[in-house]
Amino acid sequence: DTELYHRYGPTETTMCVTSWKCQRKSHNPVVPIGRPITNIQVYILSNTMQPVPIGVPGEIYIGGEGLARGYLHQPDITAERFVPDPFNQEAGRRLFKTADLARYRSDGAIEFLGRSDHQVKIRGFRIELGEIEATLWEHPNVKDAVVLVKEDTAGDKRLIAYVAPRHERTLNQSELRDFARDRLPEYMVPGSWLFLEALPLLPNGKIDRRALPDPDWQQFATEQGYVAPRTPLEMRLAKIWEGVLGRERIGILDNFFDIGGHSLRATQVIARLQQVEQIPLPLSSLFATPTIEGLANSVIRYKQKNGHGEAVAPITLHVQEQEQILPFDQSRIEQLSDEQVTTLLHEMLGQGGHLHE
Repeated sequence: DTELYHRYGPTETTMCVTSWKCQRKSHNPVVPIGRPITNIQVYILSNTMQPVPIGVPGEIYIGGEGLARGYLHQPDITAERFVPDPFNQEAGRRLFKTADLARYRSDGAIEFLGRSDHQVKIRGFRIELGEIEATLWEHPNVKDAVVLVKEDTAGDKRLIAYVAPRHERTLNQSELRDFARDRLPEYMVPGSWLFLEALPLLPNGKIDRRALPDPDWQQFATEQGYVAPRTPLEMRLAKIWEGVLGRERIGILDNFFDIGGHSLRATQVIARLQQVEQIPLPLSSLFATPTIEGLANSVIRYKQKNGHGEAVAPITLHVQEQEQILPFDQSRIEQLSDEQVTTLLHEMLGQGGHLHE
């Protein structure tokens, strides 16, 4: 008959501020922190301190009774973390800015997602690592999951998922990636996965992120295993991919977007391919068949249909209401801003095209 409660409360609020009665037969792997207790107000707000909709991550702000006066002899940080309460007209009312991330569930309970200092920005997208982790925890075979950002050998930031399975359960990269893609936008799906028997812990029981192993970028390969290039064309394409992605031993079945590729790198691959093969193969070919084998078949089909050695046609790029003729070459592409690259990609793929980030 013992009852178990999950409660949440920062030190600055002097007590717990939310409470949740754990349910024995719950099928949800993530236990929420519950709802505010009496005389406490809890808000989940955006960066502009506006309430967020159900399911959307935001930062937890706490008001009501129990707030500390501030940090002793630290007026600057007190002013930064204890802010005026915009939802209470009573003079002197404040909210504590927790830097904790959470979201409302459909039943009104609050689900904790992690710290806002785990918020990152990759290729222009602001990403909450805690939201990705919470999604992975929903998988029935996942016991623990942590997502970090690491720089690969080419210096690009990539999302790395560290996952520990539940007892006697098995996990594989393809299954988890598909699970994440069904629930997250493409730019939030980890590009690389490391499976560990257990994640390292600190003495307080929290995951020790600093103790997680660094990824070996050369070892990341598809579950199909390495399949070496078989023809001179596949060898040339593999060399192009290796140069753009900054890695070695890329197999002909490896998916470009699963081994570090994204939209900007796709333009670089096609630019180099056009220079080497002297054909104006469209960028959409790589998105349609993102393997060396598939891209080689696209090159062969194009050459059979159009002949070999056609000059590469220039691409018209509209930037800031000025028309520029942009020859599709490597040096010019790498000088473009992210916004210009996005404009170029949409022109090449069409406004309805899907962009991998």
